[in-house]
Amino acid sequence: MEGGRFCEAAYRILEQMTKGRHTPIGEQLDTEKTARALESLSANDFPKAVRIYLPRALRVVYDIRNSRDIAHLADGIDPNLQDATLVTAVLDWVIAEFVRLSKRVDADSAQRLVTDLVTRKYPAVQMFGDRPKVLRADLRASDTVLVLLYHRGATPTTVSELATWVAGSMQKNLRRTLRALDDKALVHLEDNKVLITRTGEQVVESRRLLEVKST
Repeated sequence: MEGGRFCEAAYRILEQMTKGRHTPIGEQLDTEKTARALESLSANDFPKAVRIYLPRALRVVYDIRNSRDIAHLADGIDPNLQDATLVTAVLDWVIAEFVRLSKRVDADSAQRLVTDLVTRKYPAVQMFGDRPKVLRADLRASDTVLVLLYHRGATPTTVSELATWVAGSMQKNLRRTLRALDDKALVHLEDNKVLITRTGEQVVESRRLLEVKST
């Protein structure tokens, strides 16, 4: 349902990008007409992502929102989870495309945003305001740190900030934990800032540290 609302906003963004105006909020949006208009645009004026890829991706999500019977199960199999998985993946991609096309931020910042949007899924981390919390009490300190830094993505974290995210029992030896991870090339520690390495990311993914354990 929220995916459908997102699509209506995204179609309006595409209208604004291509026409300099958009269907006013509150006014009925003809998505099929909008998609046809986008597809008819000149390839010399607008990239294929704007003309073809984005409208068609949005169409998939919009059709699921409008056509799936979310209230009744004809075959006894609940499609909600699979639909939600598809919708969130497509809309992550749509946001990443908007970031890439906007050119409102420098290339490095845009690349970090796109990378974080399309590659990182972390159900084992929940945000409470600005503070991430690891939802797995079974992890040792080093694994908890790796999960938090994976969640942080390409943005460096200060050691003091990281200390506020881990459990109190892990805070005393946090610097020792970070030095050990740095020695193994799982993190990069420099000038009181720490960043997960590609090797560290591979460890998190291969050991499935992001999965929430069922009780």
